[in-house]
Amino acid sequence: MAAIDVDNLEITFPLYHGAARSLKGTVATMLASARTGPAAHLAADRRSRIVVNVLRSISFSISQGERVGLIGGNGAGKTTLLRALGGIYEPVAGRVRVQGRLGTLLDAQLGMNPELTGRENITLRSRYFGLDKQTEMALARDVADFADLDAFMDMPVKTYSSGMVVRLAFGLATAILPEVLLMDEWFMAGDAAFLDKARRRIEALVRGADILVVSTHQPDILRQWCTRVIWLENGQIRMDGAPEDVLDAYLAS
Repeated sequence: MAAIDVDNLEITFPLYHGAARSLKGTVATMLASARTGPAAHLAADRRSRIVVNVLRSISFSISQGERVGLIGGNGAGKTTLLRALGGIYEPVAGRVRVQGRLGTLLDAQLGMNPELTGRENITLRSRYFGLDKQTEMALARDVADFADLDAFMDMPVKTYSSGMVVRLAFGLATAILPEVLLMDEWFMAGDAAFLDKARRRIEALVRGADILVVSTHQPDILRQWCTRVIWLENGQIRMDGAPEDVLDAYLAS
């Protein structure tokens, strides 16, 4: 059974040039932070490095069948949280547990080799999941039909435009049904026709997947797709509840 459990998660990033700052400059920055409420706070770790606390005291659980949206201002920690759930970022403190086969839409080129063609990248992904030849061929046809890349399927991905990369990555990531799907808002970068296709495809995917976690600035997407919304602010959870309740509070703020 798919599930996500996050307990007291903390993520920090070191500022490698922080040691070169004067004490006066560092204190001034921290005072400004206290006044304006930034997305993260400065601190010092055990090695006396200046670090940015990106996520602090994050705890929540997601059960099978839930579709959870993440919302918050730029720098609130949404993408960092998704990457922690996906195992890309290791917690400094706390724990992240994800049960179920994981699918991610976090980076358009994540897991793709730009030197290979679109078709070769499909083969690469098929081998990773241990698919047989027949399933691999069906997957290739499905992705090619969705991405609508025509002859570009047999050209190196490094020659693609950013929109073409998004179409290929989205088609490939959504062709293999995951139990837990993590999605950042980069997939919204396509044109209107792509977005319509993507919406229909992801809705079909979500009906088959057990858990969806999606980050976006678009309230309409959260209202349409999600059963629950988590509002992140300053690297912490400000509100967690029904989409209408959280979105009304977020937009009012």
